[in-house]
Amino acid sequence: MVPGIVSYLLLVRYLKWLSVNAKSFNVGSYRRADTPQPTADFFDTGNAEGERLRRAAAEAAVHDMLHWFEHEGGHVGILDATNSTRSRRAWIEERCKSKGYDVMFVESKCDDEELIMNNILEVKTTSPDYIGQDPEVAARDFRDRIRNYEKVYETIDEPHLTYVKLINVSSQVIINQVSNYLQTRIIYFAMNLHITPRSIWLSRHGESEFNVLGKLGGDANLSPRGMAYAEALPGLVKGSVGNKDITLWTSTMKRTIQTVKHLNYPKKQWKALDELDAGVCDGLTYEEIEKKYPEDFRARDDDKYNYRYQAGESYRDVVIRLEPIIMEMERGSDIMVVTHQAILRCIYAYFMNVPQDQSPWMEIPLHTVIKLTPRAYGTQEERFKANIPAVSTFRAKYTSANMGGETAIVDAERVKSPIARAQANGVTTINGDVEAAPQKVEAISVAESLGLNDDTVVVE
Repeated sequence: MVPGIVSYLLLVRYLKWLSVNAKSFNVGSYRRADTPQPTADFFDTGNAEGERLRRAAAEAAVHDMLHWFEHEGGHVGILDATNSTRSRRAWIEERCKSKGYDVMFVESKCDDEELIMNNILEVKTTSPDYIGQDPEVAARDFRDRIRNYEKVYETIDEPHLTYVKLINVSSQVIINQVSNYLQTRIIYFAMNLHITPRSIWLSRHGESEFNVLGKLGGDANLSPRGMAYAEALPGLVKGSVGNKDITLWTSTMKRTIQTVKHLNYPKKQWKALDELDAGVCDGLTYEEIEKKYPEDFRARDDDKYNYRYQAGESYRDVVIRLEPIIMEMERGSDIMVVTHQAILRCIYAYFMNVPQDQSPWMEIPLHTVIKLTPRAYGTQEERFKANIPAVSTFRAKYTSANMGGETAIVDAERVKSPIARAQANGVTTINGDVEAAPQKVEAISVAESLGLNDDTVVVE
């Protein structure tokens, strides 16, 4: 058995993407203030000083989490710790219940040796506890740490507790006393995670006839340059994908279907991948929208994530319809998605942890393939550009755009942002904090016993 699969980083990222104000409180981070790189002996039950320091770290993390709930409007707090005994779980429950917060425990348990070793090598040997150490030495030490956990490990079976138990990466799931929506969303997410290495390739459709005219939406055909991108795409993809078997997803719109015409991979069309619905503004240019609907034009720039086109959609609406797509991507293997700018902004924001207010302003250029490789502590990004010109469809905030031009309008604030700088660097890993919009929810707690992760979630 080994701690590690229900990653608190992924869970926080998912909840924030759904506009739930979530934050993790990693007990290991508190413990590392006094003991930065302990050996397995530190976790031996017979080590009185180690036990004292670990308890102090847990108490500090719980204190800060409860303070965050009470004074900073928190909704989901994740106590990331190995809460592998009944006494520890009882203590967490008492502390949270005394403040009026519901608690849900998550135990991820694994006895599959191959899964254990994959998890140790992928996650634990790259954790702060083992920075700079030989991976094989780190793996052996962590196996010794697991043996110390096993000496006191008590699987969660308290009948009065709310919990979910994941066995061997969701091959078996046991649920007890789950009673509200947010708890079910966390379970849903945890059930769809896996630890198999994979990559995700993202591309917009080739340049369309509407792109050339600067028009929004529609179901236009590709332009001649868009057709050239479709013809060049197999070579561009082959250089990144190699001999892997990938699945290809597109929207139901002509320009994405035409873009993948020459790619010989299994294809699937998703209505959920169709472009953001511009409603009454569909088929108009930004200049026309500014003249015809000046108040709406300004309102959208004021809050682009939440603004909903008349008879159309907002970015928040798109995120809601993309959630099943994200879950399919989480439980799938290698996938390529060819879709539209707003859709890719939302997908990219999920994997790269981009704040909601920034995500609608990211530039996702035409004729470019973006490769994302999720890792334990972030997502690696690579970009592959086709040598085929295309118009820029990017419009900076509070500007009147000329979308049909060859040169992007550059927004100074966007260029200064970490996301924009990262995009310019080619290969990046981003782990930014998201300030999500407030939302009143019920509460949770999560605890791990000895499974593939050290997670305890508390939801207000």
